[in-house]
Amino acid sequence: MSQKFGKILVVDDDEDVLLAARLLLKQHGALVHTEKDPERIPGLLKNETYDVILLDMNFSRDATGGHEGFHWLGRILESDPSAVVVLITAYGDVEMAVRAIKAGATDFVLKPWQNEKLLATLSAAMHLRQSRREVNDLRSRQRQLSADLDQHFQNFIGVCPAMQEVFAAIGKVAKTDANVLILGENGTGKELVARALHRQSKRAGEVFISVDMGALTETLFESELFGHVKGAFTDAKEDRAGRFEIASGGTLFLDEIGNLSLPLQAKLLAVLENRRVTRLGSNKPRPVDIRLICATNRPIHEMAAQETFRRDLLYRMNTVEIPLPPLRERHEDIPLLVDHFLGMYCRKYQKPPKRVHAAALRKLAKYHWPGNVRELRHAIERAVIMNDSRTLGPSDFFFAAPEAKKAGLVFERYHLEEVEKTVIQKALDKHGGNVSRAAKELGLTRTALYRRLEKYGL
Repeated sequence: MSQKFGKILVVDDDEDVLLAARLLLKQHGALVHTEKDPERIPGLLKNETYDVILLDMNFSRDATGGHEGFHWLGRILESDPSAVVVLITAYGDVEMAVRAIKAGATDFVLKPWQNEKLLATLSAAMHLRQSRREVNDLRSRQRQLSADLDQHFQNFIGVCPAMQEVFAAIGKVAKTDANVLILGENGTGKELVARALHRQSKRAGEVFISVDMGALTETLFESELFGHVKGAFTDAKEDRAGRFEIASGGTLFLDEIGNLSLPLQAKLLAVLENRRVTRLGSNKPRPVDIRLICATNRPIHEMAAQETFRRDLLYRMNTVEIPLPPLRERHEDIPLLVDHFLGMYCRKYQKPPKRVHAAALRKLAKYHWPGNVRELRHAIERAVIMNDSRTLGPSDFFFAAPEAKKAGLVFERYHLEEVEKTVIQKALDKHGGNVSRAAKELGLTRTALYRRLEKYGL
């Protein structure tokens, strides 16, 4: 037999059994440790990792009930939950074998054993140990990948009352499995809330799967979410699990849920009600266990009232609703967010620490931020990249002019300072924030333009 075994521990009170096991297994490349006293098992496991443990069921004289074997099986699995234990006894029967498997044993052999039978059993046990090790490695890598992905989302910042309400809601609902619907404009941090809910949940050690529903076409919807079997359609070269199956045990985040058509809403509702998915091309339903979090920037309650979004689906997914405030309603949070992003991008681009001038902060506070926190983050990143000085001024932050002003100069009133401020802003926008070029077009010196920038908080 060519099978090579790894490290095996044999625990039995019979010296002849230990000798026979050692002689047999060493012929097949095994490193065999033998032990008569089961009391030494904890110490052995502390100092060594075994691929397979062969464990006697009875150690006391005339004992036949297997109680000692079950006791030490429990102790071994308590020490190493992934341990592979094969129980051996001279008094086995079907009932004891069933009990042993239910208790966590991998297999069961009778003494005196047949060599080929024992080797086959150990071979299967070794493969199981290898599979468990690979699964543990994959889970470990998955946790690390999830942690790395979460780094971008860890710092959820806000001191305004509206954000304090958001934090409180996350704290209350995270530990439950309640479905959550997050409402908010683009860039307000809906995925941050979803990831915070996952990190603080009982499923934190499992996967967090995010799906942009707005990016799924009608034809891809079922394949992506529910999976498919080989041959289900032209390009289905192999069986593939969908996002629901992949997320089973963890959290499934469906972003932009309001973009789904009514037919796709019906398919999604059926899965949420039954907690089972059927892969495209198959008729076999598969159970799934997910924590569902959805998000949208659309007025979903109005859509439900207008019957463009199913009410029953809305009720199914919004056990708890968390609304996010836009940045224009969070002025007190802007300095905190600016400091956070400033430090983050200075580290990322290996720039010396920078500060933002008070006039620049006033400019940022006055802006309406249609792109919310995401737009602020990009504005800080751009300023850090483009500016080599230690202080970022108003001119380091420029924003797209409103549509009404792109065609020309439009004033709400003809107050001289308001007109001057608007003209300066137009010149800066035209030249991409370049102060020298803007000053030249305005007929001003750089110093004079800087004075006006500070005066108007630009």
